Amino acid sequence: MTKGRLEAFSDGVLAIIITIMVLELRVPEEYNLEALRQLLPIFLAYVLSFANVGIYWNNHHHMFHAVKHVGGWVLWANLHLLFWLSLMPFATGFMEESGFQPIPVAVYGFDLLMCAVAYTLLVMSLLAEHGRNSDFAKALGSDRKGKISLLAYVVSVPMAFVNVWISLALILAVALIWIVPDRRFARPPEAA
Repeated sequence: MTKGRLEAFSDGVLAIIITIMVLELRVPEEYNLEALRQLLPIFLAYVLSFANVGIYWNNHHHMFHAVKHVGGWVLWANLHLLFWLSLMPFATGFMEESGFQPIPVAVYGFDLLMCAVAYTLLVMSLLAEHGRNSDFAKALGSDRKGKISLLAYVVSVPMAFVNVWISLALILAVALIWIVPDRRFARPPEAA
């Protein structure tokens, strides 16, 4: 099977996720700076979620440039990733509306953890599809940023019950290390 349909479907789902998130932003009832100041935490949570969805879209896009074909397990792994990403508007809204209480922040961190796990499973299914000696495997390398991200998310979930700001700082740190797109797939693998 070709990868084009998977990419087009994924792009459409991610566009809908971002649209749902922006529709959750409410216009203030008053038209002054104080009303905007009160919305600042909600807006910053939206920016963080938008950045996370954008990071997944960007890296998904770059990774699929190295993909030659997809099979059934890749399709299911991709749907698994899209499932967890589709919960981002809910997790963001739950966290915002609670005023950043521990359980909603933990739920937000858990959703991001599951997105990272799902992305890892997608990479593993693509690796199985292409083989360990393929150009895809060579481009993949060790995935150090991916492993650091998983660890940070694992720590962020229980940390939400200790200090929500440390939990959110860990989540922000992961987003910041991924702001620069994954360059592994942007260049051809080195010749052996």
